[in-house]
Order: sequence, then C-alpha cells, then structure tokens
Amino acid sequence: QVQLVESGGGLVQPGGSLRLSCAASGFSFSSYAMTWYRQAPGQERELVAYISSAGSITNYGDSVKGRFAISRDNRANTLYLQMNSLKPEDTAVYYCRNEIYDAWGQGTQVTVSV
Repeated sequence: QVQLVESGGGLVQPGGSLRLSCAASGFSFSSYAMTWYRQAPGQERELVAYISSAGSITNYGDSVKGRFAISRDNRANTLYLQMNSLKPEDTAVYYCRNEIYDAWGQGTQVTVSV
C-alpha cells in the first residue's frame, strides 16, 4: 500500500524557515519523480516543486523560486522541502505526491504570521 506521510509544518514568522519531510512507503521510491503541492484556504491546490527520481532535475512554481528547495534521500525513502524567506502568502497545507500512483499524503499545515 502506497503511503506518504508529511511532517515538519508549524507556525513561523515572516522571513523564517521550515523544512518539510515526506516519508514514503509501499513503492519503489527511488524509481519515481515526486512533487510538493500546497493548498491555501479557498484556493485551488498549487504545484510547488518537482524532483526527478534521481534528484538531478528540479522545477519550482514561480511564487517559490529562489526561496524553496526540493530534495530527496532515496536510501531513506524521504522527500524534503526546505522553505526559506517565508511570506504570509506561503500559508497553506503542504502535500507530497506521487503522480504515477495518484497518491497524496495527509498534508502538513504551514502558517506564516507575526
């Protein structure tokens, strides 16, 4: 059974940093590209970042370019999202996803506020 479990969210002040993790199980993690999405209240789910199976290719949404970094540890079956210079508009529930299995995690809340 494919399972994705996010962690690392929380409350942070503007300009701060957080590191999200996504523990994957039930599939060959190293064989698949992975993505991070986010959904703010009242808004559609938005693609934040993409990483290829080996980690050699990454892409980012325009709103997070230069501030967020996606990475992965294929030995630990874990996906990461390093978020720096956080802004209030980054407030959302963040999800990791495997597109091929159409699998989503339960999400982790990130709140950026003074």
